[in-house]
Amino acid sequence: MKGVELKKMIQELRLYNKTPDIDISKKRINTPDINRPALQLTGYLEHFENERVQIIGYVEFTYLLHLEREEKIKAFERFVSSKIPCVIFSTKTEPDEEMIALAEKYDVPVLVTKQTTSTFMAEIIRWLNVQLAPCISIHGVLVDVYGEGVLIMGESGIGKSEAALELIKRGHRLVSDDVVEIRRVSDVTLVGSAPDITRHFIELRGIGIIDVKTLFGVESVKDTQSIDLVIKLEEWNKDKEYDRLGMEEEYTEFLGNRVVCHSLPIRPGRNLAVIVESAAVNHRQKKMGYNAAQELYRRVQENISKKRKEEDE
Repeated sequence: MKGVELKKMIQELRLYNKTPDIDISKKRINTPDINRPALQLTGYLEHFENERVQIIGYVEFTYLLHLEREEKIKAFERFVSSKIPCVIFSTKTEPDEEMIALAEKYDVPVLVTKQTTSTFMAEIIRWLNVQLAPCISIHGVLVDVYGEGVLIMGESGIGKSEAALELIKRGHRLVSDDVVEIRRVSDVTLVGSAPDITRHFIELRGIGIIDVKTLFGVESVKDTQSIDLVIKLEEWNKDKEYDRLGMEEEYTEFLGNRVVCHSLPIRPGRNLAVIVESAAVNHRQKKMGYNAAQELYRRVQENISKKRKEEDE
């Protein structure tokens, strides 16, 4: 885990740096967990997770204010000397000059947010979980189709980029072409994005590189998207049995998370964009509780039962 730059966290979470003299260019956050140092300010440092981001809320701040000046300085110095990555004051609390001086002494950045402690904790934990999530890079194309993240996979040259381009022309949004970075942000959620160097670009054989954002507008691209469905493109094989009902779902796995997967045989005359659209809508319909294959099965069973009753009569 390479960590996330403290500078990036300050920018994206809109934090105010109270210690601009401290060089934060090389400081990194390596864990998505955070800590409220209530016990640590009282002097109990056993089992203190000092690598976590430290957040001082209204309760911790008022505790420090109620201490005598020497006790407050001693408590805060004991806290910031524990090699913590940074300390964030929330709920409109403002560190005084003595606190800032002690933080600068031990090279600990002091940051301030106007948000309430609970709101900010939820936001920073979510943000750090995404930034520090386990990540892999795979060969494929990720497209947002009707709000469903569709990852198109297959051998090189089979037509993934061409299918994505047709989907973009039909009003859908490109996330990444050729290389997709997948992050496991929770036990059930995978988020895909593009590497910075190839973001918004598509490579088409015979044409070259296309800038989707420039050609089709900002509404045709998206930076990140959860991966809800995987479509694997493969050459048509007349000897292979393909699923024609969809009664049972097939899955593929990334970073320990399972994702619904469909295998689509490629054959001249098949409109891939329309098929991908239909697969995305059908998948969304299943999540909403309706399964067309099960409905067909129910109708067939009802018809069989009806005929049996008529024969018995």
